[in-house]
Amino acid sequence: MNAAQTLKSFNLRHTAGREEVLDLFLKAGYALAHNDVESGLGPDHDRVTIYRTLRTFLDKGLLHKVLDDEGGTKYALCRDTCSQGHHHHDHVHFKCENCGQTVCLDSVRIPALVLPEGYERRETNLLIQGTCRDCKQ
Repeated sequence: MNAAQTLKSFNLRHTAGREEVLDLFLKAGYALAHNDVESGLGPDHDRVTIYRTLRTFLDKGLLHKVLDDEGGTKYALCRDTCSQGHHHHDHVHFKCENCGQTVCLDSVRIPALVLPEGYERRETNLLIQGTCRDCKQ
């Protein structure tokens, strides 16, 4: 599915800016930080509009947050299980210490965790760091 079709399927108004941001994610295949998106789009796009676009995509279930080991946030495309306001991402994220790319390992599930009484889980993040297969070769 291309960016225009994806925007339509998520009931998002089609704008050139939204399409360009989504195209970056579709082509990258890994998680992107706000700065990555900004760099990929160039100086014609303003920082606030990019932030709002990422926020809208996040709220609509098109992107999910990936926490970075450096305290920042990256964003990755959601798979088929997400919808507006409901993300289902009990999978592992892997960050390569060599190239810096963070990818979703959709087939690797986070094990079930039992929290002490009185605690309620909202989301769980698991980031594994190491060397990706491209850098290892």
